[in-house]
Amino acid sequence: MIALRNVQSTDLDRLLMIENEGFSREEAATKDAFEERIRLIPDTFIMAEKEGELLGYINGPVIDQPYITDDLYENIKENQIRGGYQSILGLAVSKRARNQGISRILIGKIEELVIDNEREGITLTCKQELISFYEKFGFVNYGISESQHGGVRWYNMVKLRSAMD
Repeated sequence: MIALRNVQSTDLDRLLMIENEGFSREEAATKDAFEERIRLIPDTFIMAEKEGELLGYINGPVIDQPYITDDLYENIKENQIRGGYQSILGLAVSKRARNQGISRILIGKIEELVIDNEREGITLTCKQELISFYEKFGFVNYGISESQHGGVRWYNMVKLRSAMD
């Protein structure tokens, strides 16, 4: 059975391994960025594991606007208690655990947090080849993002709380 829990500082090395499996060097979060997220937003940094093996994670701070800006990859604040948009800066699943519904479970947990904390919705950016993946979860494509993160073209994807089951 897959268990969900909040991140802990002892997860750092395993997080970096999975991050580097799923993202290019230019796109991947740095050790410093992960340390900051672990310290500041453990309430929205969710780990999926089975029998002690880390399968994947989802993370991101609560922000005031519906689209992600590049400064969030380096500078975040603690989450506000209510309102705002739940951003997703990272969703990654271990290569060994892909195609097992881990992403669906992690996104479902973030949706629960959005509803419980009266957030406006969830926002993320993704590459063109992942637009249809996120659309399956009810995200809407709002076009090309202003983000220049990793030198890649990103698309704004948003799922409003009213669209969550």
